[in-house]
Amino acid sequence: MQLRNRDKMGKDYFVPFEPYGEDAFAEKRSKFTGRLWHVESQEDAVAKIKEMREKYWDATHNCWAYILREGNIMRYSDDGEPQGTAGMPILEVLRHENLVDVCCVVTRYFGGILLGTGGLVRAYTKGAQVAVAAAGVQQMSMFSVLLIACPYNLSGIVQQVLAAQDCTVEEIEYGADVTLTAAQPAGRLEELNQALANATAGTVQAVVIETKLMGRRVK
Repeated sequence: MQLRNRDKMGKDYFVPFEPYGEDAFAEKRSKFTGRLWHVESQEDAVAKIKEMREKYWDATHNCWAYILREGNIMRYSDDGEPQGTAGMPILEVLRHENLVDVCCVVTRYFGGILLGTGGLVRAYTKGAQVAVAAAGVQQMSMFSVLLIACPYNLSGIVQQVLAAQDCTVEEIEYGADVTLTAAQPAGRLEELNQALANATAGTVQAVVIETKLMGRRVK
């Protein structure tokens, strides 16, 4: 499976929405806690893993995986669980979500009942899944920041057009006219301005004031 990374040509990529997410569950008396971070480097990922090992030193296992966009680095560890039953399932969840710049640690406290190979794979998969759900996922893309000025009587119509054209209104200022600052996926200005012209008899147009990388929550 290939990761959908954003390369120098500007392709989108996906990272955790929150800096940190955590959730826990029990499986046959074993307690599993999944924790996930948005990290910027391999040093950050290694530091998070080290922190969990030190903080939960009494846990039976602290299994982990991380993926970094720079260099397309992927690492994982079963931390003493049978080979292939913990680290790889965690990594596969991250890959399935197309996440990069992400680190996940699933901590297990053994409850006295063996789960078997299949049970371990399911448990560590779930541990990563609940951590991803707790943090959320955002899509990083290039966006155009737009400035739109319009008369007060057209403000409602303009905002309807913006919503239909996948624009997010970031700010509204009220002066002689209404001035809106909005963000839209880059490369769609012509389509937007045609819709605005149709809705306002050609009196309102959007102007790009900046193009930058921005995130939108998708999960």
